[in-house]
Amino acid sequence: MVSIRQTVSMIFGAGACFLASVATAGAQGTVKSSHGAWSMVCDTPPGASSEQCALMQNVVAQDRSEVGLSVVVLRTADKESEIMRVLAPLGVLLPNGLGLNVDGKDIGRAYFVRCFQDGCYAEVILQGELLETLKKGGTATFIVFQTPEEGIGIPVDLSGFSDGYSKIP
Repeated sequence: MVSIRQTVSMIFGAGACFLASVATAGAQGTVKSSHGAWSMVCDTPPGASSEQCALMQNVVAQDRSEVGLSVVVLRTADKESEIMRVLAPLGVLLPNGLGLNVDGKDIGRAYFVRCFQDGCYAEVILQGELLETLKKGGTATFIVFQTPEEGIGIPVDLSGFSDGYSKIP
């Protein structure tokens, strides 16, 4: 499982980029506030003129302690959109993507965009129906695949998501 420190490093390492960079492994990050199951983590990346913050939660599969996710919501540097970035462990089946159910309803899949030494990233832009579903939901279940037939559901508590989302600077 990736620690908060490592995740913060990956989130903010890219500055204005949409994809994380592992080049800034020394980044620390500070938990500024808690919103239910979510934490607001902030850091000033090297070369950035201001602090950047993201809403995040680290979770582990209930029946598979070696399989965990980091779920991060952040506003892009241009302040034009918000994205949800999910870091899954190495060894997941990439073509199947990352499935998402909210309160038992199938929302769809996001495809992995890049892998680094610590895991693989899937990203989606948060807007419209998806954003409202997450704000009003109780539990999101992200599904990673280790084989085409074997999906592992990892529950993410959505309590506090709406409040935390509204406070992303």
